[in-house]
Amino acid sequence: MQEPTTEVEHLRYRDFSTNQKLTLWSTTAGFGLEHMDQLFISFAMSSIIASLHISNFAGGFISTVSMFGSLVGGLFFGMLADRIGRVRVFTWTLVIVAFATGAIYFAHNIWLVYTFRFIGGIGTGAEYGAGVTLIAENFAGKKIGKLTSLTQIGGQVGAVLSAVASAIIIPTFGWNALFLVGLIPVLLAFVLRRHVKESDEFIQTKEARRNGKESVVEKAPILEVFKTPALAYQTFALIMMMMIQIGGYYGLMNWLPKIMQKQLHLSISGSSLWMIVTIVGMSLGMYIFGFVLDNFGPRLAFGTFLLLAGVSIYLLLFAKTAWSLLFIMMVVGFFSNGMYGGYGVVVSRLYPTFARVTANSVVSSVGKLLGGFFPPIIGWLMDKYTLSHVMMFFTAMYLFSFLIMLTIPAFRRKDIEF
Repeated sequence: MQEPTTEVEHLRYRDFSTNQKLTLWSTTAGFGLEHMDQLFISFAMSSIIASLHISNFAGGFISTVSMFGSLVGGLFFGMLADRIGRVRVFTWTLVIVAFATGAIYFAHNIWLVYTFRFIGGIGTGAEYGAGVTLIAENFAGKKIGKLTSLTQIGGQVGAVLSAVASAIIIPTFGWNALFLVGLIPVLLAFVLRRHVKESDEFIQTKEARRNGKESVVEKAPILEVFKTPALAYQTFALIMMMMIQIGGYYGLMNWLPKIMQKQLHLSISGSSLWMIVTIVGMSLGMYIFGFVLDNFGPRLAFGTFLLLAGVSIYLLLFAKTAWSLLFIMMVVGFFSNGMYGGYGVVVSRLYPTFARVTANSVVSSVGKLLGGFFPPIIGWLMDKYTLSHVMMFFTAMYLFSFLIMLTIPAFRRKDIEF
């Protein structure tokens, strides 16, 4: 059968192997779990703060603690995935996630919440890195911007389910019970991943190691990420961009329900429904971003979305009615999170096979850790200043990421296959 020659034909091409299909489905399920797990905290935030009698800063720090766990898990499991296999690590880390998610049901003080969120972060630490690496390697030779974006869009189903579950469960059973729902997608993802196989590219790299062709850097893949000054700066710049991406995403998703309750007097149920609108906007943004990335390169794709994210976030100040909020939240979601899937694409193309999950995990985990400080900072700003100051802070974040992006030499290339 003749190979498809255009980007659209690639996405419509039905002759994907079983392993390619399973890779896409299992990665989508993993991303859905990650979004669901994180947004449970967002929707439960007001209830947690009220029931545990803590400050906004302490509530925002829940996400920060989770990011510390993500750093530990990302670095450890990322290097382990580059050594023994992406699929094995990708599968068994779900056991950690399942334990930590279900255990939140028994957390009745903030210290137990912090503990279980840290453990959950360890489990999800390599989720993003391993997932995008599996896609990059199993679809070698194809433009994977839109493929990665599509798995991220599928992952947003977890965010929608989180919103629906929150609206139903929190008012009736309390916020602790919400986390028991997170066990369901964990089991589904675990079943799917048991049948996923390693890519030919990774198997060939592993065979080379057995034949004694492994260098010192290959034995310690973390060294590859910082091997030269230019490479070290590239890694640092990508981490800074991921920091802003995560800080903006969780800063918005953690505090948007509370902002809406304060500004428009919406209930938890109402704010959950409006959050779904934001998620729809994010999904549309991811789809368009993947298309722009594949066809016009990372510089134009990231640059456009970062600048418009910095502008659109300020529109939240003009939300005076439910309908204006509906439109503004879609626009904000479109630009602020549409670029998330692109980081895994460029990292997977910029680093070699033996260090690919490690590179993705370093960029993702360190960026998430640093970005995890933004929710408590935003909580502090909400306590001390006006909503206008909060929005200005968001705008400054995206402009900073835009300037950093301009300094990355590889982003000047139009072809993301490099």
